[in-house]
Amino acid sequence: MPVKVGSETKWICMCGLSANQPFCDGSHKKTLDEQASKVYIYDKDGTRTEVQ
Repeated sequence: MPVKVGSETKWICMCGLSANQPFCDGSHKKTLDEQASKVYIYDKDGTRTEVQ
């Protein structure tokens, strides 16, 4: 979700993975190869684990 900060456009993190909360840092790109039928959790270091 874009927001204007002065003359700059910033994006609000919607996935919860950004290290720069509340702003997006592109961390959501880690999720591009996830399968829709599965659930995953991410550790603080970005390691993904599938929930069984």
